[in-house]
Amino acid sequence: MVKNKMVKEEYIVKTKDLNLWYGTNHAIIDVNLNMKPNKVTALIGPSGCGKSTLIRCFNRMNDVIPECNVKGQVYYHDKDIYGPSVDAVEIRKKIGMVFQKPNPFPKSIYENIAYGPRVQGINNKKKLDELVEKSLRDAALWDEVKERLSDSAMSLSGGQQQRLCIARSLAIQPEIILMDEPCSALDPIATAKIEDLIGELKKDYTVIIVTHNMQQAARVSDYTAYMYLGKMIEFGKTTKIFENPKEELTENYITGRFG
Repeated sequence: MVKNKMVKEEYIVKTKDLNLWYGTNHAIIDVNLNMKPNKVTALIGPSGCGKSTLIRCFNRMNDVIPECNVKGQVYYHDKDIYGPSVDAVEIRKKIGMVFQKPNPFPKSIYENIAYGPRVQGINNKKKLDELVEKSLRDAALWDEVKERLSDSAMSLSGGQQQRLCIARSLAIQPEIILMDEPCSALDPIATAKIEDLIGELKKDYTVIIVTHNMQQAARVSDYTAYMYLGKMIEFGKTTKIFENPKEELTENYITGRFG
């Protein structure tokens, strides 16, 4: 009897001995991390510990920074994205990013979402309409903007702008969404909406979030990684990290003794 070869991958992103330097500054040191699909992984740690630098390794955003040097491997579906035959632009189509501050384009709400698909060659009006609606629905924004798609994205509130940016990243149909402190510029009500959205998104996407807010990490994530001075100190299920960490450094940070 032939066994079914369609075995679901256990991990969607893996790093092996990942190191990164900005000039002489060794910002990421020997990081080994395995992340599962359709889960939320939170990266926590004090400012300057390498969290944002690390997630930028996952879609090669660090490539645009002068004097940035990466050694080691980052595997996406078991393929090293830093390999010589890999196109960084193709990687960024599958691994989208949402930044700390909302950064909508100075265009209409509709055109913000349609921009990425147009760049990919989708110009059919019906197809674009469907993608715009689906992306806005997935970002829990459709009901708030469906009557004003031609309005400027700048007319939206800060929280709505951030959900628009999430919708914009979904429009190019990624598998992974990287979020670099997506709530740091938002009020508590808008933050709660983004957190609820993250819980919904993991049904269809893998989410990796950088957050300074430990309560947020505890609320939204399935797995948590604690970083300190460029090193991965501890990684595991969020409940374990917060309730019974193995490392003293992790416990000191979680309990507020430093950081």
